[in-house]
Amino acid sequence: MVFRRGQKVEVYQASKDESWEDYMDRFIGLHGIITDPDTAINDPDALVEVSLDGKGTHRLPQDCLRPIDS
Repeated sequence: MVFRRGQKVEVYQASKDESWEDYMDRFIGLHGIITDPDTAINDPDALVEVSLDGKGTHRLPQDCLRPIDS
């Protein structure tokens, strides 16, 4: 899946990526907006920057994210 800047997403599961940290488990179920999809890299394994509602901006692996309709 290719994410776009401004797209609404949900952190729906823990990632299997090595960059996933234990503290990120509390992000599961939160919604946010993609702020930097790293489209220049276009690498499905690259981290994307997500502004999570009430939790700030974080770089997250793509396998923990899914698009949501608003």
